[in-house]
Amino acid sequence: MTEYKTRAVGAANTLEYRVFVEDKAGKVVSPFHDIPLYANEEKTILNMIVEVPRWSNAKLEISKDEPFNPIKQDIKKGKLRFVRNCFPHHGYIWNYGAFPQTWEDPNHTHPDTKAKGDNDPLDVCEIGETIGYVGQVKQVKVLGTMALLDEGETDWKIIAIDVNDPLASKLNDIEDVEKHLPGLLRASNEWFRIYKIPDGKPENNFAFSGEAKNRKYANDVIGECNDAWSRLILKEIPSSGNGYDLQVVNTNVEKSPYKVGTSDAAYTALPAASPKPAAPIDASIDKWFYISGQPSL
Repeated sequence: MTEYKTRAVGAANTLEYRVFVEDKAGKVVSPFHDIPLYANEEKTILNMIVEVPRWSNAKLEISKDEPFNPIKQDIKKGKLRFVRNCFPHHGYIWNYGAFPQTWEDPNHTHPDTKAKGDNDPLDVCEIGETIGYVGQVKQVKVLGTMALLDEGETDWKIIAIDVNDPLASKLNDIEDVEKHLPGLLRASNEWFRIYKIPDGKPENNFAFSGEAKNRKYANDVIGECNDAWSRLILKEIPSSGNGYDLQVVNTNVEKSPYKVGTSDAAYTALPAASPKPAAPIDASIDKWFYISGQPSL
């Protein structure tokens, strides 16, 4: 589907880099709020925004604190964040991104994980063979989910596949992933457990002893997070609260008090496209880290 395109501002691997999403008419839309979660009436195909293409290291994500929520690189202590290469993995091992119109409510404790949401759109690991690009809107089908417990917060990782992938017709639930892509779920579990260790953080944990839950469970989680987003965007719950402050301006959500037109000051202040060649990445990002004591799963 070519309904969406990207508007790049600045050079990748810099603090100024932003990737906005435009609709086919060239209007900027929020990848958090404006792009529909479901791509068909049956709700079997979902839209996913690619934030990080497979095998890359820059930790890019939908901005929650800037109008229209462009994709930008995460910053920690004033420096751009890159995930480290934990042997034998290189960068992200899937196309990593998020589902629009979802929100993991930080005020809600999930009954199964016993932890509150992480205040982000739902994360998606798209496991198809084609490498995506930053800001791409893919159509995917859901296969299952893992429940990462990241520094005490519930951080769902939805497993999905591009509907145009050659294997898509054979992958319909989580058990099909192990059948046709043996080792991928185990590698994904390991990746999320250890990826912060080179930065001095402890190993992450999972709910359900690391077990990946099936498609039905994942779809229930998606529905819950879509409901939470709906309450947020309709102002049934505040856009700022204890520990969070979200930009909710949008152009497409009917009945949202935060909806604006293209003549609104928030919209006219958006920068024009000004793409620049990517800045060089420090060679240290290529280093491989060998993590000892990885348990066998």
